[in-house]
Amino acid sequence: MNCIGSRAKLVDKSHSSIFMKIPLHLFNTLSRTKENFLPLKKVVTLYNCGPTVYHDQHIGNFRTAMSVDLLKRTLLLFGYSVKHITNITDVGHLTNDAEDTGEDKVQLGARREGLTAKQVARKYEKLYKEDVASLGVISPSKWTRATEHIAAQIDLIKKLERGGYTYRTADGIYFDSSKDENYGKLAGLKSVKLQAGIRVDLGEKKNPSDFALWKFAAKGVDRQMEWKSPWGVGFPGWHIECSAMAMKYLGETIDIHAGGIDLIPVHHTNEIAQAECATHKQFVRFWMHSAFVIEGEEKMSKSKGNVKTMTWIRENGFSPLDYRYLTLQTHYRKELSVTIDSLTAAKTAFAQIRNFVIDAPRGGKIIADKYIKFTESLSDDLNAPRALATLWEVLGGGASDADKRATIIKFDDALGLGLAKAKRAKVVIPTTVKKLMTAREKARKNKDWTASDTLRDEIRALGFEIKDTPQGQTIEPVL
Repeated sequence: MNCIGSRAKLVDKSHSSIFMKIPLHLFNTLSRTKENFLPLKKVVTLYNCGPTVYHDQHIGNFRTAMSVDLLKRTLLLFGYSVKHITNITDVGHLTNDAEDTGEDKVQLGARREGLTAKQVARKYEKLYKEDVASLGVISPSKWTRATEHIAAQIDLIKKLERGGYTYRTADGIYFDSSKDENYGKLAGLKSVKLQAGIRVDLGEKKNPSDFALWKFAAKGVDRQMEWKSPWGVGFPGWHIECSAMAMKYLGETIDIHAGGIDLIPVHHTNEIAQAECATHKQFVRFWMHSAFVIEGEEKMSKSKGNVKTMTWIRENGFSPLDYRYLTLQTHYRKELSVTIDSLTAAKTAFAQIRNFVIDAPRGGKIIADKYIKFTESLSDDLNAPRALATLWEVLGGGASDADKRATIIKFDDALGLGLAKAKRAKVVIPTTVKKLMTAREKARKNKDWTASDTLRDEIRALGFEIKDTPQGQTIEPVL
């Protein structure tokens, strides 16, 4: 069966954007090419996969959130309005999601912490939202929880059932991937018509790529999250929530769906299959995926035990925005290695930009040619590294400091580094350093330059940098 009809057509080719002369090109995972982006309507519909809330999220998850935020900010920069939905997975994500087996991750977290499933879900949802806010991420138009959209998920499964795309097993209702001739197009899978006996763990599944739409309550297993359905008491599979919630709030065909590259072969592939077989329309026009954060040569993941969290970022003396600046230095489709050394370099560079913005006079004008160059960089599939290079050109250029500041602040509408509200941190100077500063000031008055230089070195060794100005000595922590 072909689950999708003709490709959705653009109905608003004349969208009024201040950047219509600069076409916005985005890499579409579906076509494996950069395509000229125009939305179906004046409001861009954007969906991205949010967290499964059973544990701290690792910094790779936050890189994805910041990549989506860069996309959203770029769309706003180009004059579009954006309706943005992010889901919260608080049920149905099993420990082996590819096989639809194992324990629900939220219930696993609840048992680990001695909390109810709802309590652990709300705990880590709150923490996630606080962390993304600290990273400068604009909140979506709506956060949608899977547990609050059970009816929408059941309705979508019923549509698939009526269309002949489902079958029943002892443990649930499954999607028959062999009924969708386009199954796997996002991941580039050539065929799903594999023999049922190729894996010993296939169970009652007809095809290895079939997936659970609804799982039945297992006898003798105490589950905290179960609902009545036309097929019996149980809970939704992981994949159905995103298709159901995306279409509920954004329509049957949405402009952009984003997420991490790890979601392509299973989760996003299954989202497409169930949505398009239910509606016979194209589900998503542009699929965008960010690459992994790596530890050495390996992807960072909880299963590998090599995760770094936002707590790790802070405990090592870095701010969330230091991490955001680091992510901007690498294109979102390239792997990012996060180390103490790379974060230190990012912190130093970001501090230089921030301090300039804090100290520079207000009231300047945007440098037009640099702003166009910056925008052209973002128009080329969100090329943030090239956009940052333009920022540094502004910083080192010959314009007035006021104009430089105005231009950088405008750039930050897209970069999201919080520069317009940046304030110099209060410096606590130890008594030992204060005494050395007094001694150095006396040495300078006596024109004892050797002693002055020696005292400067001693102060630097204690972590502070002295600068001499017409108004006297100033001091800052060494970055």
